[in-house]
Amino acid sequence: MAASAERVRIAAHAKLNLLLRILAREAPAGYHQIETAFALLELADELVVTRTTSGVELTVHGPDELGPPEQNLAVRAGVALELTKRIPVRSGLGGGSSDAAAALHAVNALAGNAVPRHELLHFATRLGADVAFFASGAPAALGWGRGERLFRVSAPPAAPALVALALPRVAVATPDAYGWWDDMHPQPTARGPLLLDPDAFAGWGSIGRLGGNDFEIPVFGKHPPLRALYERLAGTHPYWVRLCGSGSAVAAVYATAALRDEAAMVLGEQHQRLIKTTTRAAAAPVPEPLP
Repeated sequence: MAASAERVRIAAHAKLNLLLRILAREAPAGYHQIETAFALLELADELVVTRTTSGVELTVHGPDELGPPEQNLAVRAGVALELTKRIPVRSGLGGGSSDAAAALHAVNALAGNAVPRHELLHFATRLGADVAFFASGAPAALGWGRGERLFRVSAPPAAPALVALALPRVAVATPDAYGWWDDMHPQPTARGPLLLDPDAFAGWGSIGRLGGNDFEIPVFGKHPPLRALYERLAGTHPYWVRLCGSGSAVAAVYATAALRDEAAMVLGEQHQRLIKTTTRAAAAPVPEPLP
């Protein structure tokens, strides 16, 4: 990317947690150690970033429930941008973290990629959970710690996916979800070993056998409509179905687009909002210059 670029565009993709295990709480800060596997979706926000001398400017096109602009992670990344939201907020799909990572890459592109990749990734870890994965550009990765320790793996084949959100919308704050898990595990015991073979990510059938999402039991206990939504999706015979992160979206992956579309027809949109997308097998795109 030339240093003279004045304007760039970049996609900020959503993610799935293929599995998510909560291992322990850190004392005294209370942060949680996890192990997880990330995979990108084609569903994405879009950022257009323009060089400016007037400080931070943020224009958002999309839902009005985003909250104050200064709380958006993309602003915390320190860039002026135009953001088109397509990833539902507070859904567990990582939209805010992905926006922040995309903004980091965009502003670096405007500066002629002056910041080395390893420094960019280090800064990403300071912005919020999951930002490091999105900043890495990997289509799939294993994650440990708070999600900032990553090992890139080959992405599974691209497959049709369906994202569902209960109606009326259920809002799940991630700190609350961790708190519910803590209430169920006042003295967490040591977790058993988990042996991950790279071949396990070669197909969606084997991915479905990797493990679950530790947030599902506490979140479903607090929000029965999400449990009901999960059960409805599971009844459409997907390869894989999980709560997305700490919620509130539930996602399923299917063998064919026809099966996904049939599932969407069976479910309808009276009790849930549905988004048709696919998983992504390629790396996340880099910023492209605009005239």
